[in-house]
Amino acid sequence: MEIADTPGVIVTVDTVLLTLCDGTLHVALLKREHAPFEGVLALPGGYVHVAEDASTWDAAARVLRDKAGIESPYLEQLATFSGAGRDPRGWSVSVAYCALVPQMLLRGGHGGVKLLPVEGLPVLPFDHKSIVAAAVARVRAKSQYSSLPVYLCGDSFTLPQLQAVYEAVLGEPINKVSFRRKIEQLGMLEAIDGAQEQGRANRPAQLYRLRKEFNRRLSLLDRALNARD
Repeated sequence: MEIADTPGVIVTVDTVLLTLCDGTLHVALLKREHAPFEGVLALPGGYVHVAEDASTWDAAARVLRDKAGIESPYLEQLATFSGAGRDPRGWSVSVAYCALVPQMLLRGGHGGVKLLPVEGLPVLPFDHKSIVAAAVARVRAKSQYSSLPVYLCGDSFTLPQLQAVYEAVLGEPINKVSFRRKIEQLGMLEAIDGAQEQGRANRPAQLYRLRKEFNRRLSLLDRALNARD
């Protein structure tokens, strides 16, 4: 029996790089350098390099380094997007990843990175707008019961600053007492000896950092942050 030629499947990765600007979630976009959609803003993405990438995670991390100039402190697989209609070049599979970075890290990255609010994005090529929506939904859901938003902070931060980050991601206020109790339950932070935030009119606040054992690993709660106690 004759076997018909089967066209190859395009295999790529796309990365949703999220950060906070002025208290709202933004996504990093880059102008595409090649067709299709040359010159149009899109998610950082690219082909999987079979000889170079040990996994799609490695491919996504490489794309962020090469195209955005970023080593993300947190990168997790989001979902697989596939089909014949998502890419004009042919039937394609994209393994999408989500990365969270503090805004100051982006300042040292690629100068072509453009940050746009995740709400009200313009039309994006391929199915990138759907990928962004899936990433935002994932991040907001996981932020209710995990340490995920801490990756949007810098190397050091106060508890009020961390609470503001959680509230910006979730889009709702959190009770201060409940927040601090649940952050303690997460066990992800350590106080920096002798370090306090300066330049405040009231009493200086203690500075904290993420414990080394939680780098690239989430700490989880049994109940959501805003669950009724």
